[in-house]
Amino acid sequence: MSPGSLALFHRYEGVLRDAALDFSAHQPLPDALRMAADARYAVYYAPFDYLNAAAPLVLVGLSPGRFQALVALKTARIELSAGHDADAAAAAAKRAASWSGPIRGHLVRMLDFLGVAGRLGIASTAELWTTRTDLVQFSAALRYPVFAGGKNYNGGSVARSALLLDQIDTYFAAECAALPHALFIPLGATAQFACDRMVASGRLDAGRIVAGLPHPSGANAERVAYFLRQKPREALSAVTRPEPIDAAREAALRHVAAWRP
Repeated sequence: MSPGSLALFHRYEGVLRDAALDFSAHQPLPDALRMAADARYAVYYAPFDYLNAAAPLVLVGLSPGRFQALVALKTARIELSAGHDADAAAAAAKRAASWSGPIRGHLVRMLDFLGVAGRLGIASTAELWTTRTDLVQFSAALRYPVFAGGKNYNGGSVARSALLLDQIDTYFAAECAALPHALFIPLGATAQFACDRMVASGRLDAGRIVAGLPHPSGANAERVAYFLRQKPREALSAVTRPEPIDAAREAALRHVAAWRP
């Protein structure tokens, strides 16, 4: 855990411990957890603070959704109630909530397909959430949950939002600085945007980024299936362009094969 990385956890610890507060009864989350907002977006706190500065691998998503936020909040409360300290509670919350739900299975299949497990010396990247949490930093372009009109932020317009850019330049930039030798794998366009922004500002080395992977969400099922060579080109719908996926797949396979954690 990097120095000062639990400042927000401690700021909201009273809310996390408040057993009378039902996190899920509020849309999108309780007002007591609101961190910042503008006319379009609202950013809420959920315990995604934990930083594994020794991790050789960084998985970069878009932003935690409401489902993941609730998992993190409830896990942190359980850990604190059990007498665990803030560091342990924050680590458990992030591990439980990161890429939780069906999306995790899609992500594991993509990473294993690329050979990430083999480079890390494990049987499957599913172990990153169980016995080998030491090998990974779960990250996001936007570390804390972002909502637009009360609904999960789904990407787009980030470059035109001072609020969202500030979130990237504050929290994601701090993770890049703390992980100077790790391999970054951004999933989806907004995660790629955040990594590219860090490269442009000199805070991340472009050679440490495996670029162009599709986000492993259910909405991206066709792109993921094609990336994994599970769906033939001729079966793709008109909205899926195979050429950039082919290029990203082959570049990623080469990059991971040459990686020395």
